[in-house]
Amino acid sequence: MTEHAHSAAGHWIDGKVVPAGTAETITVLNPADGGVVAEVPAGTPADVDRAVAAARAALPGWAATVPAERAAVVRRIGDGLRARTEEIAAAVTAEMGAPLTLSRTAQVGFPIAVVESFAGLATEYDWTEEVGNSLIVREPIGVVGAITPWNFPLQQIVSKLAPALIAGNTMVFKPSEVAPLTARILAEVTAEAGLPAGVFNVVYGTGEVVGEAIAAHPDIDMISFTGSTRAGRRIAAVAAATVKRVALELGGKGANLILDDADLPTAVETGLRMVFINGGQVCGAWPRMLVPAARQEEVVQLALAAAAQYTVGDPGDEATRIGPMASEAHREKVNGYIERGIADGATLVLGGPGRPEGLEKGAYVRPTIFADVDPDSVIAQEEIFGPVLTIIPYADEDEAVEIANSTMYGLTSGVFGEPEHALAVAKRLRAGQVDVNGGHWNPLAPFGGYKQSGNGREFGRHGLEEFLETKAIQR
Repeated sequence: MTEHAHSAAGHWIDGKVVPAGTAETITVLNPADGGVVAEVPAGTPADVDRAVAAARAALPGWAATVPAERAAVVRRIGDGLRARTEEIAAAVTAEMGAPLTLSRTAQVGFPIAVVESFAGLATEYDWTEEVGNSLIVREPIGVVGAITPWNFPLQQIVSKLAPALIAGNTMVFKPSEVAPLTARILAEVTAEAGLPAGVFNVVYGTGEVVGEAIAAHPDIDMISFTGSTRAGRRIAAVAAATVKRVALELGGKGANLILDDADLPTAVETGLRMVFINGGQVCGAWPRMLVPAARQEEVVQLALAAAAQYTVGDPGDEATRIGPMASEAHREKVNGYIERGIADGATLVLGGPGRPEGLEKGAYVRPTIFADVDPDSVIAQEEIFGPVLTIIPYADEDEAVEIANSTMYGLTSGVFGEPEHALAVAKRLRAGQVDVNGGHWNPLAPFGGYKQSGNGREFGRHGLEEFLETKAIQR
C-alpha cells in the first residue's frame, strides 16, 4: 500500500488496528484537485466476520454497565472530538471538499452537540416502567451494523454511535469509501475515552461487498443506514432474510414553502442557504422554493442577490463558501441534472452546466438557480444533491401544499409566513421535520422521514429508542 498522511493500514477491530484480509485497497481522492489523499483497505466478508465476532464478545460486558457509566464514556468521546477539531476538519475537507470553515463548525461541531445531547439524556430516560402488573424493561438490541454516506462523514456515524452506546449496544461500522478518514480518528477517540475493546469496530470497503455482508450477517441484530433511497431499498431487502431491525435515513427533496405573508428577504435568504450549504450535498436541504406566482420575479431578484455571497473555490480557503462536489462522478451527476433542467424548459437565472470560470480542474459545479420550474419535472422530483435551487410558482395555498407533498420523499421542509399561519401549513406537510420561519436545529428533536425518505428516527429520546428492545415482564 502506498503511504499517505491519512492512510489506514488496516481495519479497527477489537480495539486495535487489524491487518486487512486482502492486499486490495481503495484510493481516496481530493475532489478539489484529484490528488490522492489516502488509501484504505478494501474489506471482505471475512473482515466483517472478525468485526462481528469482536462486537458479539464485547456485548455482555458493555450491556451490563449502568447508563450513567455509559454516558460518562460517551461524554469523553465528545471531549476527544473537540480536542481534535482541526485534524478532523482538515480530513473532511481533504476527502469530500467541504469548505474548511464549514468543516469546523458543522462537520465537527454538530457531532459534538449530538454526543452531549445523548450523554445528558441517559440519566433522564425511563429505562423501566410499570404498566398494571407488568414491568416494561428497555434493553440493548445487540450488535448494530452502521453504514453511512460521505456528505457528513463524522456527523452521520456519531448520530448512530452515541445512542447505540448509551443503549448498551456494540457496533460494526462501514464508512463511505469516498470519505473514510474520520472513521479512524473516531475509533482512536473512543479508545482514549475508555470504551472497551470490541464495542466499536470499523471495517472499510464498498457497499456492494462490506455493506451487504453487514446487512446479511446473522449475528448483527440491527442495521442503521443513512444514504440514498436506492441503496436503502437494497439494504432492507438483504437484511430481510434475517428479519433484523432496519432503520433507514434516506433521500430528500425538501420544499421551502413561502407564503404570501412571509418576510420575503428572510425566507429567500434562509432558503438559499439551505440549498447551497455543503454544496447542496445535504439530505435535509430545501431545493424546491415554492413561491406565490405573482411574486416570483421578486423572489428571483432576492435569490440572485443572496447567491452573490456564495464564493466557489478552494475548500481550504477560509473565504470559500462552496467547495467541489465530493467526487468527479457526483459532479457529472449534478451537471447532468442542470442540463436536464434546461432541456425541459426551466428558466435558467444563474449558473448552468460546466465548471465555474477559473476552476477548470476539480469536481466543481456552478451554483445554479432555475425559475418557472414545472413541479412534475425531473429537477423538481429527483434528488440532485448539489447547489441547484428550483423556484416553483403556485396559484394558491392548497396548490402549494399539494406541490410540497408531491414527491416520493418526505424528509424535511420549511414554511415561512405569519407564525400561526405558517404553523397551520406546516402541519399539512408530509415530512418528518418542518422548520417554521427558520426554526433552529434541536438535537433533542426526532429527525427522520415519511414515505421513501426512510423509517425510524435519529436524535433525542426517539433516536435512543431505535436502539432498544422492549421486554414485558408479567408479575
